[in-house]
Amino acid sequence: MILSLIGLPGCGKSTVGRQLARRLQLPFLDSDHVIEQQLGCSIREYFEREGEDRFRDVEESVIDQLTQNSKGVLSTGGGVVLRPNNRKNLRERGQVIYLNSSPDELFRRLRHDVNRPLLQVADPLARLRDLHAHRDPLYRETANFVIETGRPSVATLVNMIVMQLELAGVVSGS
Repeated sequence: MILSLIGLPGCGKSTVGRQLARRLQLPFLDSDHVIEQQLGCSIREYFEREGEDRFRDVEESVIDQLTQNSKGVLSTGGGVVLRPNNRKNLRERGQVIYLNSSPDELFRRLRHDVNRPLLQVADPLARLRDLHAHRDPLYRETANFVIETGRPSVATLVNMIVMQLELAGVVSGS
């Protein structure tokens, strides 16, 4: 079974995903890391050189591969839900957890991060608000579970996710 984490950049998909995988004794997969291995360069470089459409093509191919027969916890890129195929593959091939963070919370966490191509703009907070407005309905359409991240610790978020998964019968209680 694949458990996929979706949400805006900076919502904690990689950090929470690593801890969740450890807790459930599953492998941790990061689609952005796999994409960078396949490209041989950073996503930011590829994004700048080839543009967003080409990047989304590569991402779609990687998501297709990772959701087919993988078992584990998958951290996805923030824009993964923009492609209908990704939404379909994530939804049909596993359980999807949306880590929902407010744009203000994300801005507080990301304001010094220079490695996020979509946030290298004059007003990153406005950009995060636009991204949230556009993507939130897609995240909700794709997700089996919505977890409001707010300010709890990573351990608390992992506990919240495990509890939801146990209640839904996706994983057995320990």
